Amino acid sequence: MSTEKVPVEIYAEMTPNPAVMKFVANMRLIDGDSVEFHNIEEAKPSPLASQLFHFPFVKEVFISTNFVAISKFDIIEWEEVTQEIRGFITEYVRDGKPILTETVAIKETAQETASNITPDVNPEDLNEVETRIVEILEEYVKPAVAQDGGNIRYAGYDNKIVRVQLQGACSGCPSSTMTLKNGILSLLQKMLPTLVDDVEAING
Repeated sequence: MSTEKVPVEIYAEMTPNPAVMKFVANMRLIDGDSVEFHNIEEAKPSPLASQLFHFPFVKEVFISTNFVAISKFDIIEWEEVTQEIRGFITEYVRDGKPILTETVAIKETAQETASNITPDVNPEDLNEVETRIVEILEEYVKPAVAQDGGNIRYAGYDNKIVRVQLQGACSGCPSSTMTLKNGILSLLQKMLPTLVDDVEAING
């Protein structure tokens, strides 16, 4: 493995959730599924997340393919710390330090054959309607949610109610409920007429 420093560019981007800032890289950070850490204990598999939790204002860390979304406590404003975090992540990635430990990356991939399904859902057990719901979320919803620094995963379908899990900037975002009701629900109802009555966020 080369020890040369990689030319890295990181830029900060606001999200619809005022408590979350998205730090986007010009390169792939992780392969496979996104990961979310709510505290430093959970962050043990990610050296980067563990380091970020040493900043006293960092509340949660969400790492996706090419960005890190950070949720902060209200003790400080983003204008005061954005450059500091941006500089830290840039240097960390440039130095080639690990984002996730290899064992966890493999474990995540084995546990979740699709990054858009929660761990308690077995992809092999999905019926035809559920499979179509997952495809719609993946193709139409997930890219838009990712642009806002978040992630959405299918969590279940019962009695015409679709359950989803929100991660990153979407989790706890004031506009999440509105987005679900207006955007995702209408999309599913349009593409799967008579099959979907409501959408619920299991952590929203």
